[in-house]
Amino acid sequence: MQKPLASSDLQKLRKHASGIFYAGIAAVEPEAAVKRFCRRRNNYLVIGGLKYNLTKFDNVFVIGAGKAGAPMSSAIEDLLGKRITEGMVNVKYGHVTSLKYVKLVEAGHPVPDENGCAGAAKILDLAKKAGRDDLVICLISGGGSALLPFPAPGLNLKDKQDTIKKLISCGATIHEINTIRKHTSLIKGGGLAKAVFPATLVTLILSDVVGDDLDVIASGPTVFDSSTYKDCLGIIKKYDLSRKLPGKVIKYLTGGAKGKISETPKAGEVIFGKTRNYIVGSSIEAIKSAKQKAESLKYNTL
Repeated sequence: MQKPLASSDLQKLRKHASGIFYAGIAAVEPEAAVKRFCRRRNNYLVIGGLKYNLTKFDNVFVIGAGKAGAPMSSAIEDLLGKRITEGMVNVKYGHVTSLKYVKLVEAGHPVPDENGCAGAAKILDLAKKAGRDDLVICLISGGGSALLPFPAPGLNLKDKQDTIKKLISCGATIHEINTIRKHTSLIKGGGLAKAVFPATLVTLILSDVVGDDLDVIASGPTVFDSSTYKDCLGIIKKYDLSRKLPGKVIKYLTGGAKGKISETPKAGEVIFGKTRNYIVGSSIEAIKSAKQKAESLKYNTL
C-alpha cells in the first residue's frame, strides 16, 4: 500500500497546482491581454504586428460589448488617453470601472433588456458617425451577443427575449443560438462593420467560444457571416420551435429564406476591406500558459 504524502509534500503540490491554474488565468485577464497584444510607440498604435499611424486619423472612436468591456476599455484608455474622441461600450450589470473617455452602459445578460437596446442604438450611431479618415476600435468579449441587442425591422425586444429564452431552454448550441441572433439583428453578423464603413475598423476579441470562430463570438458584429436564413429555419425545425417562437420572428426568418430580406454581409464584400479582427485572449492561450508554468515546475504535460 502506498504511503500517504507528508504534509510538506502536499503543501508543495497545492502550491504548484495553484501556480499552474493562476498562470492560465493571467493569460486571459482582459486588461493584460489587450496590453500584451497592443503597443503604443509615439504616434503609432501597434496591433498584432500592424502599425496604425494615429496622426493619419481625424478621430478615434471606441465601441463594443461584453462582460470584459470595462477592463478592455481601461487598457485602451491607458494606451490612447485623450487621443480617444468618444467611446461607448455595453457591459453586464455590475461589471464597471472608472473611465475617462469611454462611457459604459450596464445592460442585461444572458437575456437582453431595454438598457442593452438603448446602448446598442448609441453604439450604432457612433459607428455611423465615423468617416473615411477615422479609426474605430471595437472591443468584444463573452456575453457580447446579449449585450448588443438591436432588433431587425418589424421585431422588438420582447420578440428577441422570448426567442433567446426558448433557444436556451431547448438545448440549442451557442453556434445555433447565435445564427438566429445574427439574422434577427441589424448589428450582429457583420452589421456593425457595415455601419462603420468606410472608416478603419480594428476589433479586439476576448474569445469565450471553443474553436475561436470569429463569426460566432458575440454573433460576429464585425465579421462576415457564413450562415443563412435557411440555416435558421433548419435550427427551428431541429428543435420543433415553429409554434413556440414569436410569430413575427418566424415570419421574418421565412421571408429572409425566400429572398425577401437582404442576407447578412458575406465574405468578400467591400465593407470588410479596412477591417481587421484580432483575438487577444482565448482558452487556448490560457492552456498554453498553464502548460508552460507546469513545465517550468518539471512536470510532464499533455
